[in-house]
Amino acid sequence: MLPSVDREHLRKRFPRFSETVEERMICVVLLGFALPPGLQIEQSDLLLRLSQGYPDIAPDMWWFDPPVLRGDGRPFPQTQVQEEHLGRNWQRWSRHFEGAQWRPGVDSLESYLGLISSELSKTA
Repeated sequence: MLPSVDREHLRKRFPRFSETVEERMICVVLLGFALPPGLQIEQSDLLLRLSQGYPDIAPDMWWFDPPVLRGDGRPFPQTQVQEEHLGRNWQRWSRHFEGAQWRPGVDSLESYLGLISSELSKTA
């Protein structure tokens, strides 16, 4: 399951989160994740799927339900795929770390969520 530093961060910032295992992946759902202004909706549930090697292995991609669209209703690049996880359909955001962007032993869900927020703000 999650390292204690991640669980504590989530408890403080996202008290409505769940943690479970599906298909050998640690699944973390942040209910009502706040989205930046300029999108069609103000919040969406955010799914993080972490490999069993996390945090030594970087997170890869994230998912939203309901889907997050631009203010004009157009989808963001690389978000058109829908996947079923935890009995729900999720919009997959295909984003990947390159090279040494993820620093094992340094980075955590706090820094990953910062990356997600930054990506949402860039594209809003």
